[in-house]
Amino acid sequence: MKRFLKAGLVLALIGTGVVSQAATELVIATVNNGHMIEMQKLTPFFEKANPDIKLKWVTLEEGTLRQRVTTDIATKGGQFDVMTIGLYETPIWSKKGWLKPIATDAAYDVDDLLPAIRSGLSTDGKLYAAPFYGESSMLMYRKDLADKLGIKIPDQPTWAQVKDFADKANDPKGGVYGMCLRGKPGWGDNMAFLTTLVNTNGGQWFDMQWKPQIDTKPWKDAITFYVDMMKKDGPPGASANSFNENLALFNEGKCAAWVDATIAASFISDPKQSKVADKVAFAQAPTASTPKGANWLWSWNLAIPASSTKDEAAQKFIKWATSKDYVNLVAKETGWASVPTGTRKSTYANPEFQKVAKFAEAEKKAIDSANLTDSTLPKSPYVGVQYAAIPEFQAIGVAVGQQMSAALAGKVTVDQALKTSQTAAEREMKKGGYYK
Repeated sequence: MKRFLKAGLVLALIGTGVVSQAATELVIATVNNGHMIEMQKLTPFFEKANPDIKLKWVTLEEGTLRQRVTTDIATKGGQFDVMTIGLYETPIWSKKGWLKPIATDAAYDVDDLLPAIRSGLSTDGKLYAAPFYGESSMLMYRKDLADKLGIKIPDQPTWAQVKDFADKANDPKGGVYGMCLRGKPGWGDNMAFLTTLVNTNGGQWFDMQWKPQIDTKPWKDAITFYVDMMKKDGPPGASANSFNENLALFNEGKCAAWVDATIAASFISDPKQSKVADKVAFAQAPTASTPKGANWLWSWNLAIPASSTKDEAAQKFIKWATSKDYVNLVAKETGWASVPTGTRKSTYANPEFQKVAKFAEAEKKAIDSANLTDSTLPKSPYVGVQYAAIPEFQAIGVAVGQQMSAALAGKVTVDQALKTSQTAAEREMKKGGYYK
């Protein structure tokens, strides 16, 4: 009798809709930066539109994120259903079969993605990660100081012109340093900037035989120029500074010039964050002997590991988070100044965005001009502007970054730093089987 009562109760509950299918839980690994934190705040909008999907966020510092997702995807751990990965990982992992293609539709409008970013995230014509925000690098400088000194910075300056401005604007007693640049060691820290400086001086990481090219004249020219300029015009302790430290210095009015990620432009021109918001101007990244590879290209993207069993839900979420509708949602909730940039043509074409983003034109020009497959004057076998998209590059970039930071701090000479870096790179490439 009890059995029949239970069965009747279940049928009654089904009839009233009380019993419902358990929601699919999507575990998303992401990085702890402003745009990603904003996305988490907007989770209720996605969950309301998709009541059968619940989002669980795992938010990590950039270095930890890379380690966790790399380990998970390489071991097919299945810990994450959606991963935040960079432009560096996407081509490597897609070729290994570690990622599922992104299933785009007409509403998503894949043709609206900026060509340079879309190309970097595609393998054999298929998109393997969807861009959440993208960036290049450019010159940000104090126009009020340039005007006072009677210096006009062109839209496409040379490093000689920028150094001239930095030398003249440098006033440590007055609390202004002529130039702020990354010095903290890391392949995504000082080496992101320094690789572009090497590129524009005619250098490269590897020749067509995959032999490291670090102990060469273009590298020596670039690193010597960097060390000399920073010793003369840089802030104290520059060898420990990366993006966040230089951003803080610039916002306090302590940098006359800064070459870094275009994403910084929205922060330094925001009066809520920057004391010099109304005094800044923007130009393309400076060039030396060639314009090739003078400015980098990067994006943070959402991807689905091949091990995920929740493909349909993951695709839905990624399409939502990287869509035109999402950009409009951020604009509605927090304003056009806060939308993720560097991914869609429609964002830059929007008059509301143009009104609040005086950096928009320079940023888009920088992104459009970056070429992942042709970023060095001599022909190179690798894809990437400020990195080489091979698994061995992370270890090489870290080792070289430490040497360059030591040279900036005066602990070793530039020649010693280059020789040690060359040896370390050769060791890694031989170990990787690129040559004997």
